[in-house]
Amino acid sequence: YNKTSPNDYQQYSDSITISAEELKYSILVLLSCVMKADGVVKKSEVNAVKPFLIELFGSEHEALNALQTLKNLLESSVSIESVTPQLRRHVPYEVRLELVHVLINIAIADGAITDPEERMLYQIASYLAISENDYISLKALYQQNQDPNWAYTALGIGPDATDEEVKKAYRNMAMKYHPDKVASAGEEIKQQATEKFRAINEAYEHIKAIRGII
Repeated sequence: YNKTSPNDYQQYSDSITISAEELKYSILVLLSCVMKADGVVKKSEVNAVKPFLIELFGSEHEALNALQTLKNLLESSVSIESVTPQLRRHVPYEVRLELVHVLINIAIADGAITDPEERMLYQIASYLAISENDYISLKALYQQNQDPNWAYTALGIGPDATDEEVKKAYRNMAMKYHPDKVASAGEEIKQQATEKFRAINEAYEHIKAIRGII
């Protein structure tokens, strides 16, 4: 799902019974569920979702059609259970992980994630078979002002980890979130992975500075 090949996402389907369009529709359903989770669809959330839709659908015209579909979904009663099984089956883990990253970005567009949004995000991550550690790590990137241990949480470890454990966690996370892992999934997903990769490096540098690790 990039601008030159809107149907690029089709490569993640391992069955002719599911199309790129169905996968894109599934993503719209998840976006709508997060956006209306707290009962209020904010303009900041709609503005945040527009660039993602352009990347996902390949052109501004298609993105506008998708936005209309999204608005219809926001007024309907679709559930995440109706779409998560096919995403779990047909989309690689790394791409599902970055999709959750996108959803977190949309939820926090107004400056904070509300409790209902948090519950919805957690449920989606669970249904997409995202590990709890990975989900917590993604969320930690947005909690630097709230969690003094955010850098450790971002690396999936605790503040009592040894220096060697810190280095090992960093290597593992850097490998897992390297943008090359989702290179063919479209620019928006790759951008999210790049952002996460940069944040992991920032967390590691923060810990190194605190501990004097060279």
